[in-house]
Amino acid sequence: MIRALALILALVLPGLGQAQDLTALARLDVGQSAVRDTRAGPEVDLFLSQPVPWRAFTLTDPARLVLDFREVDWRGATAETLLQGRVGASDLRFGTLRPGWSRLVLDLTGPFAIDTAGMRVSEVDGTAHLTVALHRVTEAEFVAASGAPPEGPEWAALTLADPTLPAPDPAEPGVLTVVVDPGHGGIDPGAERDGLQEADLMLRLGLDLAEAINRSGTMRAILTRTDDSFVPLEARMTVARQVGADVLISLHADALETDAAQGASVYTLTEEALDRASARMAERHDRGDLLAGLDLSGQDDTVATVLMDLARLETAPRTDRLATALVSGLRQSGATLNSRPRREAMLAVLTAADFPSVLIEAGFLSNTDDRAALTLPEGRAKIVSGIVAALQSWAAEEQARAALIRQ
Repeated sequence: MIRALALILALVLPGLGQAQDLTALARLDVGQSAVRDTRAGPEVDLFLSQPVPWRAFTLTDPARLVLDFREVDWRGATAETLLQGRVGASDLRFGTLRPGWSRLVLDLTGPFAIDTAGMRVSEVDGTAHLTVALHRVTEAEFVAASGAPPEGPEWAALTLADPTLPAPDPAEPGVLTVVVDPGHGGIDPGAERDGLQEADLMLRLGLDLAEAINRSGTMRAILTRTDDSFVPLEARMTVARQVGADVLISLHADALETDAAQGASVYTLTEEALDRASARMAERHDRGDLLAGLDLSGQDDTVATVLMDLARLETAPRTDRLATALVSGLRQSGATLNSRPRREAMLAVLTAADFPSVLIEAGFLSNTDDRAALTLPEGRAKIVSGIVAALQSWAAEEQARAALIRQ
């Protein structure tokens, strides 16, 4: 049984249940979201435009489930559209709890405790799916599992990373700025196996990689996160543009049902995704954060899309050459490669138009040897060495190519 963190404000505030005019971080997909009855008890399924910090807990007198978010735009939702079956739940309310925070309250018809609660984040489009399932318990068990303890450091840590960074020191001429993006973090642990979490292992790998890049003398590294914090996809792009990224490398480690798959692979955006990436970014991002050095605040989707497509004419081939160099570098360093190390996918973190970006699946948590390699410093060292060598080789070749074009 899961006992989720509770909010100290236990009372149901007046006014909850009315759709608020929010400038929200996450929008509720009303068509997919629902509260359903199952044999065990009520189940809450909420589909959001992007992940946000959240928590779930139960309260007594009357019995209710409380979900807090930072924050959700409820427009278009009603209790009638969300409630599908009333056996375990009699009513629900939602709205603004306080500035920057939203709350959903589900009235329960009996003693139900939280059985499972989790948020899955799509690496394709950055959307999130929150599921909270409850099951019937005795009255005594319900009372024991409910309550609103004081806020502790574990909840205080679940805050959105502030994408606003101080202006970085200008890089030396010829120094390559590499944004290292350890995947997942905070409320999004990523893949999990044998007590290991993808977010934690990728942070370790990211810190090792950043240190090696900064020791190179020809490159500098900027990390999108340096601890177990949640950074939205849009904020990762913002960080990259604010520091003048020459390249972004996102680090991940997948997990499958079996341990057959093994080794690292390098992903770039598919041709199909390239055709749609500019339009999708124009819809999702602030106009001032679409292209480095170019404010598109006064432009419509069509103009923004055209300008990003033009930028991709240069960055797409450079990204392909970077991916090829990374595969070669990892092979030469002795890192274990997947049988098909060069791959393409429609991943949101790869959609930047103005700088090359790749995603490296450093291995599979479902594979015993890969887990060992990612856990041990000597295993990570081979991956780091291969990436650093590839970046240096790629940067030198790109400079030579640019010099030839200028002649």
